[in-house]
Amino acid sequence: MSFIPTITERLARARADLRMGVPVVVTDGGESGGLLVLAAETLDKARLDDLRGLGGTPVIAVTGRRAETLKARAYDGDIARVVLPVDATLKWVQSIADPADDLRSPMKGPLATAREGDADAHRAAITLIKAARLLPAGVCLAVDSAFAKQNDLTAIPASAIMDTRLSPSLPIVAARLPMEASEAGRLHIFRPDDGAEEHYAIEIGKPDRSKPVLARLHSACFTGDVLGSLKCDCGPQLHGALAAMGENGQGVLLYLNQEGRGIGLANKMRAYSLQDQGFDTVEANHRLGFEDDERDFRIGADILKKMGFSAVRLMTNNPNKIARMEGEGIAVTERVPLKIGENRFNTAYLATKAAKSGHLL
Repeated sequence: MSFIPTITERLARARADLRMGVPVVVTDGGESGGLLVLAAETLDKARLDDLRGLGGTPVIAVTGRRAETLKARAYDGDIARVVLPVDATLKWVQSIADPADDLRSPMKGPLATAREGDADAHRAAITLIKAARLLPAGVCLAVDSAFAKQNDLTAIPASAIMDTRLSPSLPIVAARLPMEASEAGRLHIFRPDDGAEEHYAIEIGKPDRSKPVLARLHSACFTGDVLGSLKCDCGPQLHGALAAMGENGQGVLLYLNQEGRGIGLANKMRAYSLQDQGFDTVEANHRLGFEDDERDFRIGADILKKMGFSAVRLMTNNPNKIARMEGEGIAVTERVPLKIGENRFNTAYLATKAAKSGHLL
């Protein structure tokens, strides 16, 4: 029946469950059971106690990046399965996920990590937790095939979680929007069919779809775009790009809701706190358990195609954006530099982007 949720809808439900602290079950698609997963960030004492009451050997799945900080052996390569000590408190579990107090309490071990058995379900669990914009760590325990149904939990096959195909963004509405940059503005709203955040396309003038359009892929930055933060160059880049398009008479700026390079605003603030401890932006992301950049620029290419564009003059300092656009069939005929917004608070941040992320600054 059409009332039964599709796998895409179940994935959206699973992300929401994890954010509320509700467990999910990751399955292998067969009848052999599954992996009970609780996001470490939203775990509470009652569910931790109930988890222990199930028996077995619970583990905390963390990324290889976080394992490196914890000095835990990542036998599975990109992830590690830290065995949960029998006397571990909720505070200890959350300290494994959250590096806020790493410098104050660096000794959390020795940590034993699992090396036997298949870790595919644990890898999928971390991927799902990341998609929920939570700290990438999950308390996991093998359960039988009936557990999800008995406890009314969302069950998701690991293969569906790890499916890397892009969820398309659907055009919802567009309307005229006069702006400071140009009175000839139009705002388009696109909604991913997987229930994730909406993305926006700001169209200036009436660009000719048969010619390369002046374009920018701008990732949402609440602190820079709205609050005028001096820790980054995002706000000046946003307004500078729109101003350039206004002067040009046409252009399209994609405002992609991938805050904090795809880790979400809460995790970005955690990264800022780590920067206050002396770590640069890349080191902070790694200590949290994330990669340098978790964004998916395929979203931008998908939206450009839906708007009728096949070639762009791309306003960017990031060569990776160019590579991803061209890899998705959007021709980049010119890179238009966007060097703006440097100040005494973000000089080190910009230097790190150039040295470690390859930005052309």
